[in-house]
Amino acid sequence: MKQLHAEYGKDAEFLVVYIEEAHALDGVMPKGSGDDPIVEEPITIDERKAVAETCSGALDMSPMRMLIDDMQDTTSRAYAAFPDRLYLVGKDGKLVYTGGKGPRGFKPDELEDALRSELKLAPKERKR
Repeated sequence: MKQLHAEYGKDAEFLVVYIEEAHALDGVMPKGSGDDPIVEEPITIDERKAVAETCSGALDMSPMRMLIDDMQDTTSRAYAAFPDRLYLVGKDGKLVYTGGKGPRGFKPDELEDALRSELKLAPKERKR
């Protein structure tokens, strides 16, 4: 995502919405070793903000603005975003691209194709 931001950040706003933690130690799919941060599921919005900061730093998402979902997971539920998902909102405010559910549906190349189309740029040639 950082690469897409570097290439298109002047023409499109990139937002990361931090939703419920996918790999909290006390969650459904615990994980936390090696380079992965070890976190517990936040109970308060302040805890969620702190975990979001930890994850943002570990994943180096610094060039993109991060928003935090509320504790009722309103955004995550509205966009079926768990555990992760890519979206592109067009200039008219309507969804232009809805990626598949991650991690298998997390396909930045598809997002880039939709973004290039929205920006009226020629399709990008990729090696197959």
